[in-house]
Formats: sequence, C-alpha cells, structure tokens
Amino acid sequence: MAGTSLDLDALYQPVSIVGTPPSGFAWSPDGRRILFLWNDAGASFRDVWSADAVTGEKRRLTFHGQASPAEQGARGVSEAVFLNDEGRFAYVLGGRLHIVDAAGRDEAVERDKRAVRQLALSPDRRHLAFVSGNAVDAGNRNVSGGLLWARPLDARDDGSTRYLAGDRADPKIYVENYQWAAGGRRIAFTLADNRLMPERDILYYAGGAAQNNRVERAFPGEEVTRYTVGVVDVASGTARMFERPNARHHVWSYGLSGRGDRLFVSESDLLANDHVIWMWDTATGKRERFYSHSEPKHLRPDWQVAWAPDDDGLVILTDRDGWLHLYHQKTARSKPRAITSGRWEIASFTVDRDRRDLLFVANKSYLTDRQVYRVPFAGGAVRQLTPAANGSHDPVYSPDHGRIATLWSDDRTPHELMIVDAAQPGTGRRITHSPRPEFARQTWANIGYVEFPSHVDGKPLVGRLSLPANYRPGRRYPLIVGSVYSDSVRNQWGGRTAHPTALFDQYLVSRGYIVLNVNVRGSWGQGREHNQGLHHSYGQADIDDLESGVRHLVAKGYVDPARVGIWGSSYGGLMTLMSLAKKPGVYAAGIAGAPATNVWHAYPSQMWVMGPPEGSDMPARYEAQSALYHVDKIKDPVLLIHGTRDPVVLYSDTVAATERMIAAGVQHELVTLPGANHAWASDNLAQTRFAFRKMADFFDRHLRPGSVAGESE
Repeated sequence: MAGTSLDLDALYQPVSIVGTPPSGFAWSPDGRRILFLWNDAGASFRDVWSADAVTGEKRRLTFHGQASPAEQGARGVSEAVFLNDEGRFAYVLGGRLHIVDAAGRDEAVERDKRAVRQLALSPDRRHLAFVSGNAVDAGNRNVSGGLLWARPLDARDDGSTRYLAGDRADPKIYVENYQWAAGGRRIAFTLADNRLMPERDILYYAGGAAQNNRVERAFPGEEVTRYTVGVVDVASGTARMFERPNARHHVWSYGLSGRGDRLFVSESDLLANDHVIWMWDTATGKRERFYSHSEPKHLRPDWQVAWAPDDDGLVILTDRDGWLHLYHQKTARSKPRAITSGRWEIASFTVDRDRRDLLFVANKSYLTDRQVYRVPFAGGAVRQLTPAANGSHDPVYSPDHGRIATLWSDDRTPHELMIVDAAQPGTGRRITHSPRPEFARQTWANIGYVEFPSHVDGKPLVGRLSLPANYRPGRRYPLIVGSVYSDSVRNQWGGRTAHPTALFDQYLVSRGYIVLNVNVRGSWGQGREHNQGLHHSYGQADIDDLESGVRHLVAKGYVDPARVGIWGSSYGGLMTLMSLAKKPGVYAAGIAGAPATNVWHAYPSQMWVMGPPEGSDMPARYEAQSALYHVDKIKDPVLLIHGTRDPVVLYSDTVAATERMIAAGVQHELVTLPGANHAWASDNLAQTRFAFRKMADFFDRHLRPGSVAGESE
C-alpha cells in the first residue's frame, strides 16, 4: 500500500532534492550582515554568501563550486568570518586561509599552515585568531594537532602572525578550542594532551590490499585526554596555565571575566556525577571552588556557564532541581537563584550584557520544539522571540544581540536560514530556499506526534510518527521503529540530528510503512528523572520504551502486530539487537548498523550511562548492557551492516557477535562495507544507495508492505 512514489536512487543524488542546508553563520561586527555557507543548486560544495539583515538581500561572494563537479561530492568552504563592517572577510577552503577585501580581491595567506580552522575576530577588530595543524600525519595515524595563532588585520604579509599556544613539536598536545576575552587583548584556551591515550590499529581490507587505520582510542578505564585551561596575552605571547585538581576530568566550559581578572572552568568527573565550577584569580593563580553539585545517577552533562552582566557572578544552566534551567550564583558563598523554572528544558543560552537579559533555546512550547526566548536577568516573564509556528531553531546572535540568525526547520521543511529581529518578537525573514523545484511537486509523509505511557512504569513518552500520505484509518500497516536513537523526537526535517536518515525514512513511508521514533530514557527534554532512567541500563529501559510505542500503535489500530520491524545504527544498533534478543515476537525483523555490541569497547564518556569498568557488580553490569552476551537468544530475522574501517564501534566486535550467533545456530545476514567509516550511511552516495537498498529489500521480504492486514474494528 504505497503512500507516495519515491525512488531510492533518485533521492540520493549529487544534487539533492532537499537542497543543501546553509551553515557556518557569522555576523558582521555591526550586526547588519550575515555570512553563511551554501549551495543554491543543491550540490554538496558550499561557497560563501552574505545577506543583508534588514532587506534580506543575499549575494554569493565566492565561486569555487563552479569548478567542482557535483559528482565529486566535495564539501567546499568550511568556515568564514567578517573582518570589518565594510565587507572584508576571511574563509577556509581545503584547510587553507583566504582573505577577501571589500573590492572582492581574494588572497591566499598563511601558506605555510594546514588544517586551518576556528576563525574568530577579536572584539577590538585588530586580530584574526585561528587554529592550524595537520589532521593526519604520514604514518596514517590520527593526530588532533592544533596550534593557536593571531594575525593582525593590518598585516602586509604572514611574518607578523604570532604563535600563541599548542606544542609545535608534538601534535598530541594541541589547542582544542579558545575564546577571546572581552577587550581583545587576551585569549583563554583549552590545551589537550593525548600522549597517554592508547593507540589502536584497525586492520581491514579495501582497494584490494591490507589497510591499517591507526587511531587514538581509549576504552573505559584507560587513559583519556588530559585538559588544562590557559590564558595568553596576544601582544607578548606570554601564556599562563591554570592547573585543575584532576586534569582527566571533563572541561565543559570556561570563560574570562570582562576585566580579565577572573577565570572560571566548569568541569565534572568522568561519570558526570559531580559538577564543579572552579574560579581563579588570573593575577595570583589562587583557585576557589565557586559552585558544586553532586548527583550519583546523573547522566547527561548538559551544563553551561557564562559570566553574569557586569561580571556579577555566574549564570549556570543546570538540572539540579530536576529540569535544565538557568540560575544566578553571585559568589562562592551564595546560593544559586533560579531565573527560570517549569516542566520544560533549556538547551543553550547567551547573556545580553547591555540589556541585562538572557536569550535561550528551549522546548517551552512543546517537547519537540526548539524556540528562542528572552528573560530578564533579574527574573520575570519569559518571551518567545522566534515565530510562533512549531519547529526548531539553532541560533547565532549578532554582537549586540539585536538580531538572530537561526537555522530553522520543521517536520515538513528542510533547514533554512532565517533572520529574526529581537525587537520584533514573533516575526522572522526567511533568507534561503534550498530545496530543488521537484521537492514541492513530491508528496511527502504526514508527520505527527503521539503521547503514551510506558507499559512498564507508566511514565509519559512521546513518539514521532510518519504516516503514508494516503494513510487510511482502520487499516493496519507494517511498522518500522527507527532509526532508533536518543534525542530522536524533534520537530525538524528528518527528526534526528545524530545519524540522520530523513530521505530513507521517507522512502520507507512511500512503500507503505509507518515509521516511529520514541524519546527513550536518556534523551533530552523531559527532565532529569526521565534521562536518569537509562542509568546502568543500555538495552534495558530504552528498549522497554520502544516496545511501549509499538504497543500503543497496535492498540490504536495503526499497526499489524505481526509486521513490526526495528533498526538503528551505533547505539541504535545496540537497541536493535537487544530488542530482538530480549523481546522475541515483538519484532518480525531487525537491522543493526555498526552495532555497539560490547560496552567494554565504548568510549570512556559512555560511562555516564553504563558506569565504570570496576565494582562489586562487575562484570555482570557490563554484560547486561552488551548485546554480545545476548545475541545467541535472537529468534527473528536479523541483518547486520558495518564498515570495516570504523574507529567508533569496531568491526571486530561485529565479527565477535556473528561468531557467537553462528555457535548458537542463530540465522543472520551480514553486509560488510569495505573501508567504510562509522557514518557508513554518508561516506559516499554509491555506498549509501547500496546499503539502503539492502535494508529496504530485507524489510520488504519480512514485513510485506504491499499487503493489507485488514480493517480494524
């Protein structure tokens, strides 16, 4: 029962039917113009564009994409930034830095530097800071490498560019990120040290030969990156490092006060249980514990911190009271004052110092939304700035916070650039129109949301539901749950941000499937209790939530219970295999892409969920969360798909899982993608089409989307 007519090969083409979303927004210092990266024809190569914030008029500024055939899939310009209000700007292409003057003359500068990134103009408009370094060395070893530089804007040549931080001799000691101080005289930065982190050889065959992808990769319990925050004076190049009690702890944010006399660092332990903010006197180096909060089952490190107006303490985004909200803490001895509250959550914020307001992104309107709001720093009424229509916004604020450039989308509209005037709340000007003309001629899925209780504990859950365009109530359709993942229920094109498969979802719906995603435990947006439900529970509480969604749709008459499939990649692959192993009969077929089958081989950061690799409950705790120890119980058809070069989830773990299934007599299918990375669905178009065709054929074979189960009562 097809709802629309879509061709998989046609959906995945060098020139995309949905267009190329704009990215890399950067404001001019006066806030009147915005730079962005875009391809108006829908190819992958992005050039630099600008738009007038008042009139909305846009103009293409570079034309490198004209010499790059769409079939090559080149990404184009990676970032750009204005250098003044007259139109001078800098951009990066192929890791090389270019500067374009107001007359349009383009000059390649800093020719001795590679992998240039993180361009930032100083607040006094005197320097352009950037990071450089080689991403991969000749030994085929991943090297993060990063040196921090400051180039005077009046430089006539590269000789006046000043080296500021990072180890020139050892790329394992590198600047991870940085930020300018308010006056433009100093820069705060994070120095990362990977010298103790293990290196691993990922051996595989591709191109008819043996290959080795050597990577820096730690497992739980092993050495991780060590971080130190420093401050460097741009004029002299003199840097001072501020040592923390434990350099292995995560650094979530940091910032210099407006006068530069104080530095905060927001950190947590490796389990994300203990949130601490340290405060230094930058002149004396004296450190004090400014803020701390401990939560033994804390799961998500969504904390953010910024200086309050007039440097009057800190504004802290924390879920200390159950929901992610904003608090003001004036001193180390005072208590946090709540600025916002409610059964909704804030995703990010910025401080408008001049107006003494806070601007933030939240789901106040509905769980699936991300809207921009304003609230007085002193507290008071919350006012929405973005248009009232449901959807998602990812904002970049002008320097004076008077305008907002936002990457906007909703369930039916691919991502576009919109400019919002903060003085006129509720209005926005759409700048780009990215989809190809044929997009409007196509009939797409009907997207909606369903709310239902958990069948285990009754907690409220929300699902994103994609229905065929010609859906007929009373008919029971085959259902595909997935691609399953956390944070997968969002009102934007494709729903998910991680592992996006918007067009494949549309293709499945066009063949007569219903597609469901569930905001499983561990996801953002429903408060601390909801996300803590995943604590020590990979492949347990999360898959119960997925089953609750299936039960709800069956009970409501949407779905044929005999034709339910499930699929996911990475963590979603873990949930898929665990669902098949632990819930026989619920799913008629499942596909696990790059499945994380062995949590002993996860990134150390996943200890937030699964806990440390030691304790009286080990090894049982890790075995309970590892699909490797459960795949021998699978009874229903299963397909595994994995790239051999994957450094995130090792292909050898999939081999171990298949060996266990073979030993247990579990029939399964395995699709190996030679040389493919973790993002196997987006490495290249030929591979994408091949993999999705395999998956669609597998589901069609077992779920029979063309058949009708009959009318419900």
